Amino acid sequence: MSTEPGLVRRFYRSGAPMVFCRLVIGGLFIFMGLKKAMDPVTFLKLVREYEMFPDSIWWLLNLTVATLPWVEILCGLLLILGVARRGTALLVMAMLVVFTPMIWLRGMGIHDAQHIPFCQIVFDCGCGAGPVNFCWKMAENIALFLAALLILLSRLHRFYLRIEFVR
Repeated sequence: MSTEPGLVRRFYRSGAPMVFCRLVIGGLFIFMGLKKAMDPVTFLKLVREYEMFPDSIWWLLNLTVATLPWVEILCGLLLILGVARRGTALLVMAMLVVFTPMIWLRGMGIHDAQHIPFCQIVFDCGCGAGPVNFCWKMAENIALFLAALLILLSRLHRFYLRIEFVR
């Protein structure tokens, strides 16, 4: 029996899967964040459709719309550069844990109101991509969550920027 690691293990140890996950998540978050940041009024209208905040705390809605795109852009940049990768992956996962159920509830509301089959529902979820297919968006969010989880749990230290402080 050979002590040589298998093909899958060697591929994982090469760092390529982590780089791929970081580039995909980072690129998507930068793209989506920039689209929202460049058109805050449209983003505000889309977030308002989710009815997350009562009208009495309008300032929280405005704060969310003003800061969320820049947090997404920062997370994307950090992932691409490989800086604070675990903390950034955890933050991305936290955002997806909030976004995904909201999209699910909105899709269910459209399904109940219009009796459209799930995979034929198309709406603007507010993610920055414009109108999206409900089933595709749910699958995308789950895949992004799993990729971020892979980054979070990875013990590899290849292709990351590390800052070491000298005492």
